[in-house]
Formats: sequence, structure tokens, C-alpha cells
Amino acid sequence: MVSSDGSTVEGIVSERDVVRHLQRAGGGRVDAAVQEIMSTPVRTCAPAAAVDDLMRVMTEHRNPARPVVVDGALAGIVSIGDVVKHRIDELQIERDQLTAYITG
Repeated sequence: MVSSDGSTVEGIVSERDVVRHLQRAGGGRVDAAVQEIMSTPVRTCAPAAAVDDLMRVMTEHRNPARPVVVDGALAGIVSIGDVVKHRIDELQIERDQLTAYITG
């Protein structure tokens, strides 16, 4: 996340942003300032955002992370890994319930 005050989210820099800059600059070193390569605007979410919605938006927009904002301030970051782990946990619970139903 890019923030000049440590609270508001002004941009985000991902590996993709660095690679795009290297491609434009012709390789070599990245001598650009962060604000020159960061992605803006940043899509944020609230703490109550539905995991299914996050998964869909992260996939559609190829964003591996989503800042969680409360009252305009950064409260956390949800990564695609967090979303996948949550989904795997849900599937495990569902499998266990189906197994108990079938065998019980």
C-alpha cells in the first residue's frame, strides 16, 4: 500500500506494476519513484465485505490484495491467499457435514 500519512490509501504497488515499469523502461533498474509506478485508484473494501464478492473482484481485476478501509483509514489488507484459505476451510466443513450425514 502507498500512503503518505500511514492511514489513507493513495495507491498500491504490486509485482505487476514493477514488471510493467521495467517493460516500459527497457529493463534494468527501477529508478522511478513509487508514485510513478503505483496503481490508482485503489479498490478498497469494508470489513463486512462478502468473501465471495472479494474473490470475484480480485479475479476479475487481477488484484491479489484488497485494502480494508474503515472511516477512510486503512484497517487491514485481505490477500487472495486469505480468500482461498477461507474457501478451503468452508469446503472442508461442508465435506465433513456431508460425510457425517451419509454415514450417520
